[in-house]
Amino acid sequence: MRVIGLTGGIGSGKSTVARLFEQEGVHAVDADTVAREVVEPGTSALAKIADHFGPAILTAQGALDRAALRRIVFEAPAERDWLEKLLHPIIRDELMRQLWLTPDAHVPQEYKAGYVLLVSPLLLETDQHQLVEQVIVVDVPVETQIERTMARDDNDRAQVERIVAAQMNRKKRLESADIVVDNTRPVEEVADQVRSIHHKLSDEG
Repeated sequence: MRVIGLTGGIGSGKSTVARLFEQEGVHAVDADTVAREVVEPGTSALAKIADHFGPAILTAQGALDRAALRRIVFEAPAERDWLEKLLHPIIRDELMRQLWLTPDAHVPQEYKAGYVLLVSPLLLETDQHQLVEQVIVVDVPVETQIERTMARDDNDRAQVERIVAAQMNRKKRLESADIVVDNTRPVEEVADQVRSIHHKLSDEG
């Protein structure tokens, strides 16, 4: 199964573009969703995180307190490195399973798209890019990223700017792109871009 990567900075609209691909019949796997699944209560990954950071990293219900963890790892690079070394291999294994890349994978007989989509904000920063044949970058100006993220997450500008700064910069991301989706356009025009890309990728398959 061919895997196409879809990435973009925070607030770029990756999820919106991914949904447009899904409307074209494409199976999409979201790395953010998988990252949440592998640390759900009862998982070994969550137990290791709680052992390392202490029980205060858990909510009263025993779930991961993501806001508390985010504060720690953004202020302490060594802790961020520890967390990434723990989680990235676990996330990769689960991504491969959901992308139908494991030896026992079963691709539905009715699946006709010819490729699947890996949606990931860290596609280019991690070894996830090794799973994909081509990279689609959803692109907007940095100021648009900041404004959209502030509105969506109710975070202050300084926090959002720190998140943006921690990600790959826009120029380098675009240099890594095989295909670019301009998400500053009206949604109808973005949908047209996606439809055109989908037809091209399907023909290549």
